[in-house]
Amino acid sequence: MNVTVFGTGYVGLVQGTMLAEVGHQVVCVDVDAEKIAALEQGVIPIYEPGLEGLVKENHAAGRLRFTTDAAEGVTHGDIQFIAVGTPPDEDGSADLRYVLKVAETIAAHMTSHRIIVDKSTVPVGTADRVRARVAEVLEQRGRAALTFDVVSNPEFLKEGSAVADCQKPDRIIIGTEDPESVEVMRELYAPFSRQHEKIIVMDVKSAELTKYAANSMLATKISFMNEIANLAEQLGADVEAVRQGIGSDPRIGYHFIYPGVGYGGSCFPKDVQALIRTADDIGFDSKVLKAVEARNAEQKTTLFAKLRAHFGGELAGRTFALWGLAFKPNTDDMREAPSRVLMEALWEAGARVQAYDPEAMEETQRLYGNRDDLALCGTKEATLKGADALVIVTEWQSFRAPDFELIQQQLSQPTIFDGRNLFDPARMAGKGFTYYSVGRTPGA
Repeated sequence: MNVTVFGTGYVGLVQGTMLAEVGHQVVCVDVDAEKIAALEQGVIPIYEPGLEGLVKENHAAGRLRFTTDAAEGVTHGDIQFIAVGTPPDEDGSADLRYVLKVAETIAAHMTSHRIIVDKSTVPVGTADRVRARVAEVLEQRGRAALTFDVVSNPEFLKEGSAVADCQKPDRIIIGTEDPESVEVMRELYAPFSRQHEKIIVMDVKSAELTKYAANSMLATKISFMNEIANLAEQLGADVEAVRQGIGSDPRIGYHFIYPGVGYGGSCFPKDVQALIRTADDIGFDSKVLKAVEARNAEQKTTLFAKLRAHFGGELAGRTFALWGLAFKPNTDDMREAPSRVLMEALWEAGARVQAYDPEAMEETQRLYGNRDDLALCGTKEATLKGADALVIVTEWQSFRAPDFELIQQQLSQPTIFDGRNLFDPARMAGKGFTYYSVGRTPGA
């Protein structure tokens, strides 16, 4: 099938590449000429395990092309994916200007029936707005007789495992009332739904809400577990024991109940905010979602609070080794990352940071430039020299079994603040460390 994807960001590039991988002819369109030129040369703008090789292979095979020519894209694809960003507006609502601009572009160039697919994360009612905008442009251009359908097909990709998520999706949501569009979308996704039926068809608004509800549910689990962790610290309980105790219940499960320093990234913060705003717009008070957002914002400050308490509020002039800058492992994404909240608080207090992350160093440099109070180090070990304490923010695999003797030798005092509960408190105490974690009594 001929498919066009507008947007070569995280969602568009991964989805377009994986559709090409199974044999579809895919054209990816973007307004960023520099990005398109780089993609043509096999340079990937994001870090995602396994993606670079697939882009190069499918591009070389002629199944995946990149262009800035919107007319070429609209002419090519019977199916037109909209996969552009929907950043939060000042009030927290989703900014749909890019989605609607693509809708206008498709309408301006289409000369026959097209299925327009909302792949971007968009609030309920967006398909109606896209449909109205396309119809308006067609009428202005004297082509009101042209037919089209707008389908909601939300993505459920996890950064760090997006390729696998595309290859073996948990579910494929298709929102439309048009039987012909359902059949076309079934054919498109057939290679991903062979072992058992993964396609779920529903009305458009339900499909749009499903995406927000899914991310908000996962965010709720994280914030709930962080609240239990904070309570456990006050009560002298061990949240890791609690986690195992509740996770063994299949109704709860172990996914997304790991305590930490808050969620970040491109999806959870934005989507929770957008759903809150959607509720506010219709006069519905989303008490649970607001509590989830508030708990997450506060959770991102907990490491700094522990640092400040340990050092008696005297942080000015101190240096801290920081392991982990990305909001989660296997990505270089620092959007809404807890590391940013921590670093900015430390700088405000007059402290210096020596940081390392396996993938997010360039992004950190882009965000913060050259600062006297930030040193980006080439290895995790290099961050330790002369630091007053080690702070772990992201649970990269390479952080799980460090050289503890070296850490003791390099730090000015053997103190670790672990925002991801990577180590056992009793073991750390036995090694001579002062060890702070999340939801556990030090040395317990």
